[in-house]
Amino acid sequence: MPDGAASAKSAVAFPSSFTDFIGNTSAVENLRTAVAAGRLPHALILAGPAGAGKYTLALMLAMALECERQPRDLWSNGQALADFCGACRNCTRIRIAANLEEQVALAVATREDLRETDKKDTRVLIQPHPDVLVVPPDPPQLLIKLGQIRTVIQRANRQPSEAPRRVFLLTSSALMKEAANSLLKVLEEPPSTVTIILLAENPSELLPTIRSRCALIRLGALPVDELEMLLRDRRSDLPPQQRSLIARLAQGAAGRALSFDLPAYIAARADALVLLRSAGNDSDHSILFRMTEAYRAGAEGQERMTALLRATTLLLEDLLLLLAGAPELLRNTDLRPELDRLAHTVSFSWIEQASRGLDQVWSGMRRNLLRNLSLDAFATSLGS
Repeated sequence: MPDGAASAKSAVAFPSSFTDFIGNTSAVENLRTAVAAGRLPHALILAGPAGAGKYTLALMLAMALECERQPRDLWSNGQALADFCGACRNCTRIRIAANLEEQVALAVATREDLRETDKKDTRVLIQPHPDVLVVPPDPPQLLIKLGQIRTVIQRANRQPSEAPRRVFLLTSSALMKEAANSLLKVLEEPPSTVTIILLAENPSELLPTIRSRCALIRLGALPVDELEMLLRDRRSDLPPQQRSLIARLAQGAAGRALSFDLPAYIAARADALVLLRSAGNDSDHSILFRMTEAYRAGAEGQERMTALLRATTLLLEDLLLLLAGAPELLRNTDLRPELDRLAHTVSFSWIEQASRGLDQVWSGMRRNLLRNLSLDAFATSLGS
């Protein structure tokens, strides 16, 4: 692992209280007030970009709801703000799930050790506490599936065993159709001791009937200058030029900025540029095919594919900004000459077509289609 990646991982720690949560102060304080007053809605959607802290905030809310000590801060007007102690048995167990990626990897490894007949019926679930269940997208399709929601429904209809409430955290808005319809049933008639928190980068992916039964809390993007200051304080190992670039690439998300692996992003972006450049090269796709061949299969390939698609999205957004006459908003500022050249070869309709094509590649990933063929089809369609 590069030194930069190691430093990035060590820079992010789970907050010891709500006051340590970075950004979105008003939204966080409203949630704390609702918890303290016992008025937190039975179902919440926490919406915001990747890295905005949705999962961390959801775990913090779970800890505040289940904390044995129930600490409170006070406004000057005497209004109470909920917090968590972080030290009681409930808090320490819930915090075990803070590293979601690690917990999912352990759950997948455990499933792989089962007999083939049992694997098909076993879904990935994270249970750090008897009354707290984390529901991540189930690999390899990366969708929340019917079996996972059935488990939520079964446990929601039981009384809490060790804490005041049962809390369910759904970490993605990508639900299979059958799973979404089943979730709707528990949202329509929620047990009084249940809190359901859904995390979504794009809430419109959820059924309108699900959205209408949940309170929506949006976590907004932080300004670039605030992210630069945060990186200066927490990532002093990075040169100023890299901090400035990361602050733009993080898309307003503090967590993403602090953990940003710049070398990995630059590698993914180089492949993304091959995709976009291929649109103007009808005669020779050999470089393209050599690149996409590396995205054939395996868990590592899936991770690389996700990084590639995100880098491609950022490049398309930058091209759109250049065409719209707003170069001051560029994210990939170190690629300005290259982006200027590309911008002279594309149009608004081409960018729209490319965005639709990217959506199809994302959809293909969820359906476990061959990644390299999806990328080849996407790239060649750009030149048509």
